[in-house]
Amino acid sequence: MTAKPIGIYIHIPFCASRCGYCDFCTTAGKDELIPSYQEALLRHIGEFGPRLVGYAADTVYFGGGTPSYYGADRLDALFDFMKRRLPILKSAEVTFEANPESLTKKDLRRLRNAGFNRVSIGAQSANDTILAFIGRRHKFEHVREAVANAREAGFDNISLDLIYGLPAQTREDWVDTLSRAMALSPRHISCYGLHLEEGAPLFRYSGSPVLPDDDLQADMYLYAVDALAAQGYVQYEISNFAQKGCESKHNLKYWQLGEYVGFGASASSDVGGRRFTCIADVEKYISSVMDASAPIITHLEEITAYERVSEYLMLGLRTVNGISEEEYGSFYQSSFKPIRELLEGYMKSGYARLVNGRWSLTPAGFLLSNQLIGELLDVQSEQKFNVGSPWRKEDYFTTLY
Repeated sequence: MTAKPIGIYIHIPFCASRCGYCDFCTTAGKDELIPSYQEALLRHIGEFGPRLVGYAADTVYFGGGTPSYYGADRLDALFDFMKRRLPILKSAEVTFEANPESLTKKDLRRLRNAGFNRVSIGAQSANDTILAFIGRRHKFEHVREAVANAREAGFDNISLDLIYGLPAQTREDWVDTLSRAMALSPRHISCYGLHLEEGAPLFRYSGSPVLPDDDLQADMYLYAVDALAAQGYVQYEISNFAQKGCESKHNLKYWQLGEYVGFGASASSDVGGRRFTCIADVEKYISSVMDASAPIITHLEEITAYERVSEYLMLGLRTVNGISEEEYGSFYQSSFKPIRELLEGYMKSGYARLVNGRWSLTPAGFLLSNQLIGELLDVQSEQKFNVGSPWRKEDYFTTLY
């Protein structure tokens, strides 16, 4: 029997300091918890590993937080343990996130030798003044050094994260950032629009003239789409662009309804027709893992056919590959007609396109994706479903914890 592909996510919540836009499950100034967190991760992975019979991991992603700040020695030890306890393919894409100032040549060589083959560097901006204002600890020169050192260590698959819509950022700043990022020739570039949630330090600036307005952010986004395309970066998702064949295989799992399992505080899983999330608190996660009687997860649900069809629309339309009527009909036995009628209206407005039987949003449509996808979900919710979900698998895990 062929093993089913699965992605593995490891959440590393530790940082040297908290960035102004961050509202993730991260912590700074609590390095004394790192040894206990490592022990908890090892125990969690060791206990869950036997439940992955029949699966083979083709992607592994260490996110955060700042995995590079966590230390190459711990990442190496963690991945070595994972390879012995989890079904990880030798050909797997293995990514770790890094901040430029916390990458050393020695650490990069160690991680490459350990089997890591992709690094995602948080560059964010080429404007050092803006970087300091948003709480970043690096300058753009550190980005150049990190990319050069990563290549020297043997990393060919390098990704840069950039943010547009930052405080006091002008269109010229954004053009300069993109130009300087592309000059480094990374295989992959992510361009995220600044989105501030309550709890992020910069949230106090929401709605103020310090931030670029919606029109300027839209202009920055559309410029990025055109500029990246001109340099050979193909857009494959709203915020992601890659040279041919260098799309993030792990992130594609989320957008294409692949299965994945997560370890660490706040990590989520979607496997065996169930979705569950670990405790989003570092200290509580540690204590819960170490106490065999304490629950590790805070949310558990079986995924219905209706929820899957909603995800198919919502996530599929984030990608350039989009959705198809044939695919929809084969998985979910309900009429596609109301959805098609809406999409045809979007196409007339320049927000959607139909290519080889697949519907996708245009760059202009991506700017309105929340609104457009919301309207499609409203129409879809009016349909009556009478399907046997293909996601209800006979090999459900009978117990999770």
